[in-house]
Amino acid sequence: MSLLRIGTFNVENLFSRAKALNMSTQATGSSKLNCIADLQIELEKATYDKVKIINLYKQVKAYISINVIRSGVGQNIIGQRKGQYHVSANGKNDWFGYIEFTRDKFDDVSMKNSARVIQEIDAHILCLIEVEDRPTLSLFNSDLLNILYPYNMLLDGNDPRGIDVSLLSKFELGEIRTNIFDGTPKSRTFSRDCLEVELIMQNGKSIYFLVNHLKSKSGMDQKRNDERRKAQAERVLQILQTRYDLKTQYVVVAGDFNDTPDNPPLAPLLNSNALHDVLKLQYPDNPDERWTYHYKKNEQIDYILVSDPLRKAFKKAGVLRKGIADVYKYSSGKEKSYPSVTSWRNAASDHGAVWAEFDL
Repeated sequence: MSLLRIGTFNVENLFSRAKALNMSTQATGSSKLNCIADLQIELEKATYDKVKIINLYKQVKAYISINVIRSGVGQNIIGQRKGQYHVSANGKNDWFGYIEFTRDKFDDVSMKNSARVIQEIDAHILCLIEVEDRPTLSLFNSDLLNILYPYNMLLDGNDPRGIDVSLLSKFELGEIRTNIFDGTPKSRTFSRDCLEVELIMQNGKSIYFLVNHLKSKSGMDQKRNDERRKAQAERVLQILQTRYDLKTQYVVVAGDFNDTPDNPPLAPLLNSNALHDVLKLQYPDNPDERWTYHYKKNEQIDYILVSDPLRKAFKKAGVLRKGIADVYKYSSGKEKSYPSVTSWRNAASDHGAVWAEFDL
């Protein structure tokens, strides 16, 4: 037998930032941005003032790169020879490309607290919700997790704000499938995606994850929100019934479902006899222990649902809430936040992280 630990965590908007925007003062940041803007203007001119371009570039070269798509004068429009900068292009017609901002390392306290939650859970496979893109996920894994996870996956979803579902894994990835095109071009089923990922465990067996972030309750039309969330839950169940055998395969449906167990939109998933909520398995007689989020009251909106073989292998589960601000108050003194979590501003997230262990 070997231990498998899995988890899900809504990191609440994991975005990378341009280095030029992470200045210690607003004045310094504005100065660099103005300089970058001036450089952009110079690079758009038909005939270059090369001395001016070099002077501007030297001031901002730590914050940008010049991405050359096509060029008749080489890939380095601005380079160095024997320690001296030179401009190889004579004007904008010599090349085509753009200025790209260099991304900064993650140094915000809230992100460090998010990393602390992830490190403490130390799951073999972890679903992360509300992540900007895969480069951001990779940079976060490198900068703050010391490459705890050799494998990761994120596909751009349907949310116009750029918050996507993703996955970190210590196991090799197998087949990957997206469902962003479900529905119609004018009305996609999933607000983000139902991302399907196969992971190949050390024993050679596959475990399948369906990572979800269902429609939120934000907005005034709650009836419409509920209808869409229910439609998403029904589609996830349909995917499960079509592509997987929940009686024999290791299958996990996880993420932020944006609703509580007692509400009708989640009934298609939570009332399925072949899916099992790990927090309900851990706390069958005490729903109050299952909460993952606080809005006016404690409630469960984050889930790990598992198929029959994983239910049989279930060992234990829980919710890590140390990254939530005011958790001492919400838990009536039973739990404490990390010392570095002093307010909502530096909290790891407004969600707890759900985890579960299995003997396979």
